Order: sequence, then C-alpha cells, then structure tokens
Amino acid sequence: MKVIVEADGGARGNPGQAGFGAVVWSADHESVLAEGKAAIGTATNNVAEYRGLIAGLEAAAETGATDVEVRMDSKLVVEQMSGRWRVKHPDLAVLHRQAGELAGRFDRVDYTWIPRDENSYADRLANEAMDAGTEVVTNPAGWTGATGAPTRLLLLRHGQTALSVERRYSGRGNPELTPLGVQQADAAARYLGERGGIGAVIASPLQRAYDTAAAAAKALGLDVTVDDDLIETDFGGWEGLTFGEASERDPELHRRWLRDTSVPPPGGESFDAVATRVLRAQRRIVDQHAGQTVLVVSHVTPIKTLLRLALDAGPAILYRLHLDLASLSIAEFYPDGAASVRLVNQTAYL
Repeated sequence: MKVIVEADGGARGNPGQAGFGAVVWSADHESVLAEGKAAIGTATNNVAEYRGLIAGLEAAAETGATDVEVRMDSKLVVEQMSGRWRVKHPDLAVLHRQAGELAGRFDRVDYTWIPRDENSYADRLANEAMDAGTEVVTNPAGWTGATGAPTRLLLLRHGQTALSVERRYSGRGNPELTPLGVQQADAAARYLGERGGIGAVIASPLQRAYDTAAAAAKALGLDVTVDDDLIETDFGGWEGLTFGEASERDPELHRRWLRDTSVPPPGGESFDAVATRVLRAQRRIVDQHAGQTVLVVSHVTPIKTLLRLALDAGPAILYRLHLDLASLSIAEFYPDGAASVRLVNQTAYL
C-alpha cells in the first residue's frame, strides 16, 4: 500500500520553543490516515523538521504501508535523506540515522520538496504543537480500535558493564557502567532530551540502570524514581557465570530453565516470578502516570516482559527477542486494556 507523508517542524527563536507535525495521507491525497504533533522543548528548526519526518514514518508504518512518498518544504531534510547532501551536524546525524532506519523498513521511500503553501496541513500541526508547548498526539490508535489516551512507556536498557562485555549472567550483582556504558547512557540521554515530552523517569534500583536513568533525567530536567519491581532477574547460583559455565555446572536444570519459565536457577528467581512483579510495576506506572510518556530504565528480562505484556504474547518471546545495551523500545497501554508495541531495540542514537 502506498501512502503520502507530509511533515514539518519549526522553532520560535532557532533554537527556541520547537514542535513538529506530520500527517499520513492515502495515495490519492484524499483521506487522512493518521496525524500527530508534539512540542519538543528547545530545539532548532532542522531538528524539529527531522522529528516531524520520523513521526511521519512511524505513523506510516502503523498503517501497513509498503511504499511512502515523503513531501516536505525543508530542502535540507529532503536533500540529506535523498543522499545528495552530507549531514555535518552531529545532532542531525543522529536523527538522520534514525529516519534512515525507519525508511529501511519500507519497500520504497521517495523524498520530494514542496513549497510551504503545499505543506499547510503539517505546518498547522507544527504550529499548534508549539502553541500548546506539550506533547499532543492525535489519532494514535486509529488502527487498533483502542480508546482513550495511552500511557507510553519508553523502555531503555542500561548501558554496558564489565559482565555484559564478558556475556555473563548479571542479575542482582551490581556492576557499574564501563566508560563505554557511560557514553551509551549519555548518547541515549541526548536523544531523549531532544525528543522531549517525557513526564517521569522510573528506574530499577541497580546501579547500572539508575546511572543510565540519571543521565536521561538530567537531560530532561526530571528526577529519577526507583521501582524495586523493575530489578533484573535473580540468577542465583548462576550469577556471574557464562552460558557455557552455567550449562556445565547444572546441565539438566539449565536445559529445563531454557524451556520452562516456571523453573528458577539454583537459589534464584523464575521468569514467571519476574513477570508477576513486572506486571505490578506496569499497573502502578499506568495508574500513577495515566496518559503520560514515561521513561522506564531497566534490564533485559523486565523489558522483554513489558513487551510481552503489550503484545499479549507467549513465553517464547523471552528466548527469541534480542535487546542491545542502551537500546530503546516503546510500548503503549490504553485505559480500555488494549496495548501496542511501537518500537523494539532502537540503537540509532548510539
């Protein structure tokens, strides 16, 4: 299916109060399939325009489109995304990579420059967002039938630690971030700070997650709230071991653990037990931050479990889904019980 994406962004002051708007049209430009707008705090025109493009591509993906024509009045974005102009500014390079990653999911994406008066719909949305000064998303659930404003959870995995470098089970142990892990946390923080629209930051109590959350919270001007239910799995006697070492130590138990979520490691915690407490955390967050966007900084198993809850998926997802260090995923939970996953394992900002 082909769709048309029109997007725009602006800033009052450049940099100044910024916002973007995006609209997805049917191929004949007769019907609006989705639209959205958001204020993003202080940013430049170019950043806001890229953010509009990204929002438009995300919305197009949700319609099931395979062929996208992007129309924008930003010569810079159109030429850079078409590969004719180099991207020199580091902040734009991050957004350019993110937009390119999204575009790669379609069979075809074309970029067309249009005069500003032909981009009036997206321009209006962007100005409304700047006037409002807060994130406003319209028609987010038009393809799911969900009702009400969703609580959007931005699920950020912590940065690198020494145990993750060595690919060892790392549960309740408390290794700190490596220098690269600190860089990863800072890169995620810059991206999230530019994104804006986040109302709260909630983290696991473990140092690697808290430090990752603290970097983002600083960029957002927020405090970190700790939720003990977001802590990583207790791997018990396998803590600090590699996969091979755990398998050699407890071959039969390790095989069962890889197949059955009710089986705990020796002296540890089963994935079913993790799911019970993560569900508590999810319900608490949605209840306390209804309709907001919340950054949740945690670990592999809790994040996979939150994605599993949003997808209403079986336990196999825990064994088949890969999440990189400092990666971002997004899940939405609606007041009527519906849910959706909008993004999994984004790392373009690293």
